[in-house]
Amino acid sequence: MDLIRVGDKVINPERVHRSADQIFQLRKEGRSQQEVADRLGVDRTLISRLESLGEIRKGARIALVGFPVENGEELNEVASAEGVDFVLLMNDKERWQFIENKSGADLFNMFMATVAQIESYDAVIFIGSDMRIKMIEAILGPRVISWEIGISPIKEDRWVNPEQLRQLIRQLKGAS
Repeated sequence: MDLIRVGDKVINPERVHRSADQIFQLRKEGRSQQEVADRLGVDRTLISRLESLGEIRKGARIALVGFPVENGEELNEVASAEGVDFVLLMNDKERWQFIENKSGADLFNMFMATVAQIESYDAVIFIGSDMRIKMIEAILGPRVISWEIGISPIKEDRWVNPEQLRQLIRQLKGAS
């Protein structure tokens, strides 16, 4: 353990790093600066200054949600490379596995938790059927960028053009 002496203080840099990691994790989970400050017993301005030190970009926060997509791994790679903040892509098999052995209440709660999570994003690219698009637009409003891949019910995976996705993400980032 390397301790640092600053005047009459002895500082443990590892403790500072762990605290910063905890701050960033809580902020990543959606807690406000004040909530994190209160929870950890620090001044809110400390959190603001830490974020400023590490900031690499400002602008629209983007979420990508889509199903049933055939090339989810490829789309995920594009989204990651372009700095998309939240990605939830499933093929048809994955979405059916997701709902198996879950009660209606569990599914509803999971759906509401996901909606609450993506509601905080500036833009939500939603890839899905005409019916699903209408539902998500009714819930999230104009922040939804719809990408229809078929008429409901879609019973097989659909290929989505990764280069078109890349261009869409870049356009959204440029608009911020």
